[in-house]
Amino acid sequence: VQLQASGGGLVQAGGSLRLSCEASGLSFSNDVMGWFRQAPEKDRREFVAAVTWSAGSTRYADSVLGRFTVSADKAKNTAYLQMNSLKSEDTGVYYCAARDGFALDVREMLYDYWGQGTLVTVSS
Repeated sequence: VQLQASGGGLVQAGGSLRLSCEASGLSFSNDVMGWFRQAPEKDRREFVAAVTWSAGSTRYADSVLGRFTVSADKAKNTAYLQMNSLKSEDTGVYYCAARDGFALDVREMLYDYWGQGTLVTVSS
């Protein structure tokens, strides 16, 4: 399984960005795509959002609910994270990840495959 994240960049507070994660080598059981982020001053990644390929079910962290939208396009093997109303605290490296399972879990340890990360910087 390979995941390639892209779409990061520098944006002003209140602006928008769309991240993409192109996936290859996924099997039927790799149903969940998650997005995590790591802020500059933190040593751990935090859950942002997750989506299932099969049903398009979603789950969000409270901090991004109503501002971010996660989706997955099976035809393109690509997951997306649309980020609106960005805040300075959204700054960080964003990672996409895939897990071998069907539950929208928030725990980083349950995700088996990881992309390389893309940097999002929100200036205030």
